[in-house]
Amino acid sequence: MKCIIQIPCYNEARTLPETVAALPRVLPGIDTVEFLVIDDGSRDGTAQVAQAAGVHHIVRHPRNLGLARAFMTGLDSSLRLGADIIVNTDADNQYVAADIASLVAPILAGEAELVIGDRGVGQIEHFSPLKRTLQRLGSWVISQAAGMKVPDATSGFRALTRDAALHTLVLSSYSYTLETLIQAGAQRRAIRYVPVRTNLPTRPSRLMNNLPHYLANSTTTIVRAYTFYRPLRVFTTIGLLALLAGVAIGIRFLIAYFSGAGSGHIQSLILSAVLLIAGFQTLLIGLVADLIGANRKLMEEVLVRLRKREFQDYE
Repeated sequence: MKCIIQIPCYNEARTLPETVAALPRVLPGIDTVEFLVIDDGSRDGTAQVAQAAGVHHIVRHPRNLGLARAFMTGLDSSLRLGADIIVNTDADNQYVAADIASLVAPILAGEAELVIGDRGVGQIEHFSPLKRTLQRLGSWVISQAAGMKVPDATSGFRALTRDAALHTLVLSSYSYTLETLIQAGAQRRAIRYVPVRTNLPTRPSRLMNNLPHYLANSTTTIVRAYTFYRPLRVFTTIGLLALLAGVAIGIRFLIAYFSGAGSGHIQSLILSAVLLIAGFQTLLIGLVADLIGANRKLMEEVLVRLRKREFQDYE
């Protein structure tokens, strides 16, 4: 049983040595533990620092491609290296590395395919009240989108099986945390959350430059991922709302018409017709999107089989 702990990095030369030093060299139930650093186009010598810190494997992007791409590069590299379990952690030493044993335990017990560290975002003292509120709200939104209880949606401290990694596809260029949860929920994966501890922050978050930027990117990621994996539900909801609005306005016009005041409500008749047409068209778009989604699932299975064959060649 081989476990690879991957660390996506961008200009982390200052914090990486402490992070690597804290990583466990031995884990219960694991034969081999190795470290992988994904250098996402760093300009501060992160790769050299990783090598000096004793990291087993280093993969470099020629330029900065973003956290989501670095995460996927890590998964692909870990699979090529024969990992049975992949653990993802941050380079800024946010998470207590000793809790990695708690992350992999449910996988070793056969209870989960994806295990995520729950930081208890509502009680983290160094989070501002606004950030704690946003974290709780975001977790509730992801819970609705993923169809499961999600206590900590933005936690990057997670462990996943080889099969779960093979089926993981990230389309966002911003972050992987939200999209992968919605994807895992759509795939009906066995997911567990375990309590984990956090260290005091060593630097400001790079994903949250400011509140509007964070909300805009997170909202876009959630809407896109949810529509991608549940298109019929999205378009059916929008279509039914338009139809109901059209019917309600149409009834209003009919009441006015039979009361002898129909000539003064022609605008309502036009609006009702527009909403009804838009509603039917949206429902049809939903059916087409659902058929495309079924075809996408077949393509994903083909891709997974190709990836299995590719990565087996490296083992």
